[in-house]
Amino acid sequence: MLSGFLGKKIGMTQIFTETGEVVPVTVVEAGPGYVTQIKQVEKEGYNAVQLGFSYSQSKSVPKVNSAIKGILKKAGLTEIPINHFREFKLIGTDSVKLGQKITCAEIFKVGEKVDVAGTSKGRGFAGGMKRHNWKGGRASRGSMFHREPGSIGTSADPSRVLKGKRLPGHMGVERVTIQGLTIRGVDAERNILLIQGSIPGWNSGIVEIKHTVKK
Repeated sequence: MLSGFLGKKIGMTQIFTETGEVVPVTVVEAGPGYVTQIKQVEKEGYNAVQLGFSYSQSKSVPKVNSAIKGILKKAGLTEIPINHFREFKLIGTDSVKLGQKITCAEIFKVGEKVDVAGTSKGRGFAGGMKRHNWKGGRASRGSMFHREPGSIGTSADPSRVLKGKRLPGHMGVERVTIQGLTIRGVDAERNILLIQGSIPGWNSGIVEIKHTVKK
């Protein structure tokens, strides 16, 4: 069994439990995935499985470089529109074969805890209050620093701005991981996962779903 899987974020919705509780969930199209490469200690120095991800809207085989072409040809997957590649550890004694098709239902179950990693939405140039959650200045009349950073330097010693000072700047487009999310639904036929809560990234963004590291 793989330690994780790749998916495409579809969007958010809500479901109702048997007790009538409303639960917000994120819909993720997870798979199918294909084993494109098997890495072993004897050759690469570690054990891992390279997983190729193909989602439903992929129609044509994307252009890839010669190295990826060789990997796909060796796995017999040249006719499948594989868009993304990730490496995952192999958990347990289960073995996989080159070119094997894997679905999300084989890896995840309802009620299981997972960690989801993705690229956060880009917010462009953002001020300190939005970027770092600063309190800001007084909002009363006459205040000249409603949303300003204020003084950023030090006193006579060392008389400079210290490295790492939090300031306004580019926000977003960073790798973000949210831990301990619960899987609320698994649709094996449509390769759909329902994950409770929100996950990083924009709709149609690629995310990594792994078994949680904090039990």
